[in-house]
Amino acid sequence: MAETKNPDSQGNENAIANKETEGLSQGQIVRRRFFRHRAAMISLVSLVGIVLFVFTAGGLHLGTDEEPITVPGWWKYSITDLPELQYEDCPDGTIGCPTLDLFPEFIDGTGVQIGEHPFGQDDIGRDYFALVMRGAQQSIVVMVIIGLLAATIGTVIGAVSGYLRGWPDAILMRFTDFIITIPTIILGSVIGFQFGNLGAVVLAVMLGFFAWTGLARLVRAEFLTLREREFVDAARVAGASNRRIIFKHILPNAVGVIIVAVTLLMSGAILLESALSFLGFGVVPPDVSLGQLINQYQNAFTTRPWLFWWPGFFIISIALSINFIGDGLRDAFDPRQKRRITKKDRAQAREAKKA
Repeated sequence: MAETKNPDSQGNENAIANKETEGLSQGQIVRRRFFRHRAAMISLVSLVGIVLFVFTAGGLHLGTDEEPITVPGWWKYSITDLPELQYEDCPDGTIGCPTLDLFPEFIDGTGVQIGEHPFGQDDIGRDYFALVMRGAQQSIVVMVIIGLLAATIGTVIGAVSGYLRGWPDAILMRFTDFIITIPTIILGSVIGFQFGNLGAVVLAVMLGFFAWTGLARLVRAEFLTLREREFVDAARVAGASNRRIIFKHILPNAVGVIIVAVTLLMSGAILLESALSFLGFGVVPPDVSLGQLINQYQNAFTTRPWLFWWPGFFIISIALSINFIGDGLRDAFDPRQKRRITKKDRAQAREAKKA
């Protein structure tokens, strides 16, 4: 038997929700809903912490090989340093084992310690912590550039197509359909093969030129709905140009859908870059990325699994954090989303009703 809801209870919940948002702007309502999404907030703090940790540890490396711009980090080794390869105290005759120990002394007898090489060393002695930090930097840079570039192109094409309709819509959508029909991994492999040796930034820019198709279709659908609203008709009567109507009137009402789609697109971007580097079509030596590290040491998983664990940990952590942030933004921007009414809220509503 279907569960029926008490009309009085439904009315109280609506009264609580209306009382809570009374006098607040749309932006304030969205921020409040987002801050109450526990998984999204934990993920946001985690993502910010990862970004700060990675970039402060490895420092910043900008410019070209001829004119480098370097801001050193707090970690003492870089990806080019070759300290002595450690083999003492390594199990089963392995080399370069991690010195990181997070167990207290009463468990393993050694206590908590970081050591010289917390993530271990690779085959030639390079510090693996420095390599992972550099790889995470590259993956984050690729993710951000692809997200920003795809958001710009996809929003413009989707907005123009959805608002103008007619022949502009037909041309832009057929071009979009053509790009969509090309498998992503094949397209990315070709781009990576041609531009991967030019660095992560160039690779990200080229991938961003082809990552906007899904967002463009989503924005077009949103604009097809919004262009029929009364405020758009009022703007036309007032003499507003198509450009002003698109970017000043309709686009702010579609920004929620765009933000959510971009966050999920960025999550897919870091996975795409990792997959391409794993296949050998992404960032190439002497630079490093997380996918390249996994590919380089995949055969060492049974003997030295730490060479596989740490890059995988950062890929999963970043991708999951962005996905949860996207879920929180989706719930925050959705006007139909209702938050959970607590006993405290009901008590406050009863007190307000009595007053």
